[in-house]
Amino acid sequence: MLLSRRILRGRSLNAGRSCLCHLVSTSSTSAVATTELKPPTITQFSTAAPTSAKLKFDGSYKLNKLYNVKRHYFSSNAVGSQQAGGIIDVPLAQTGEGIAECELLKWFVQDGDHVEEYQPLCEVQSDKATIEITSRYKGKVSKILHAPGDIIKVGETLLQLVVDDSAVPFNDSDDASVGSDGSKSDEHKLELRKSLANDNLSTPAVKSLAKQHGIDLADVTGSGKHGRILKEDVLKYGVEKGIIDDKPAFNPTSIEPMSGPEEQLQEMAESLYHDKIFSLRAYQRAMVKSMTAAASVPHFHYVEEINCDGLMKLKSAFQKENTDPDIKFTFLPVLIKSLSMALTTHPLVNSTFNLENYEVTLKGSHNIGIAMATPSGLVVPNIKNVQSLSILEITKELSRLIKLAMANKLPPADIAGGTITLSNIGSIGGKFGSPLINVPEVAIIALGKIQKVASFGEDGSIYPVSLMTVNIAADHRILDGANVAIFCKEWKMYIEKPELLLLHMR
Repeated sequence: MLLSRRILRGRSLNAGRSCLCHLVSTSSTSAVATTELKPPTITQFSTAAPTSAKLKFDGSYKLNKLYNVKRHYFSSNAVGSQQAGGIIDVPLAQTGEGIAECELLKWFVQDGDHVEEYQPLCEVQSDKATIEITSRYKGKVSKILHAPGDIIKVGETLLQLVVDDSAVPFNDSDDASVGSDGSKSDEHKLELRKSLANDNLSTPAVKSLAKQHGIDLADVTGSGKHGRILKEDVLKYGVEKGIIDDKPAFNPTSIEPMSGPEEQLQEMAESLYHDKIFSLRAYQRAMVKSMTAAASVPHFHYVEEINCDGLMKLKSAFQKENTDPDIKFTFLPVLIKSLSMALTTHPLVNSTFNLENYEVTLKGSHNIGIAMATPSGLVVPNIKNVQSLSILEITKELSRLIKLAMANKLPPADIAGGTITLSNIGSIGGKFGSPLINVPEVAIIALGKIQKVASFGEDGSIYPVSLMTVNIAADHRILDGANVAIFCKEWKMYIEKPELLLLHMR
């Protein structure tokens, strides 16, 4: 029995080997059977590659797997952006759900720089967050196609990279160019790069001027931004090569009138009153979308005055006991924690509404958003799971979010998932504000300025109090006046008597 099994196993192995030799040898050589078919080092292949090249890779992969030879794995997405000659187009990838375009903030590389795999190339900002775009390839920057401030569509090419020949997938045309046709391939690469320069680094007017004088733009060095070829560059090149006359014809209309200090001052004054048009970017666009959505929500507002004397004493006590110079105690962390305590017994205020399905989701986590005015516009990051954080932890997290927001570095995770929003307009000024809901949330609270006012006691005496006015905007489709009034009453109790937080804090 054992002998018959060994015989059968030997026959099947020999049959497999003969099958391998038959498949990989095409009557040109039999030595290929003992040589591993090594694919190029690039890790992606286009689905539009020639059929013969695909069969070549698929066959070698299956046979290697069958005989336990070294395996290679390939991605199915791939180099649809590959150019001939090792030039790769690097597009703007999808940065998030529903993102169609981004603003280019800055470049980390320049033309001619060598880049490594996963090295940051640039920083872009969508209407939700700021993201770094990294390189998937190792190579050299051939051409940067956009400048900071440009709005770039998803899928549009950001820059072009020149990669090594080993990083470019081969096909039938590549195989045919080996040997005697190597010089033709080099000439093709040179012509390609010249055509790319002509297409991307000059305006139609400059191209027309160069064509008029028979000048090849690939031979002209550009002095404009990112190497752009200007009209002056073409004229200078033409004069140096003797193509263009150095003495232009006299044109009386080109003589500009003399202007004195009075005329210059008048021109400057007039320019100040001219209309200026600018495009909304990033966070400003996000605010347009969110406020447009808020306009369809039926709001009602509930206004309350809260005595903050106890809050003032608590803040003073925190500051005296603080030994960390990086931590600055303010009223806001206590207000955030007390808000979370009130939400625990009023979960409807901490909910979201889906109009299409008529569904209300009671959120288990208290992700309290804080509206922040930044140089880039209004943004609302949120502190996650406030119900599980101490006041000190909230203080540190708030400080982290403020630093990221002011540096325009907020990641998407810090902006998404909010359940209710606080707008501390009082830190800037104003007794109270009238906020609009951050859809799909159902409530937002505006905090006014804390100020000293006179108050009357029950015996008619007058004494000063620190008073803050709050304005709660609520979605009247989900909440009514009674819901908000009862909720605000409990929240007010925690603020006016912060020692009660100790009784309910977990």
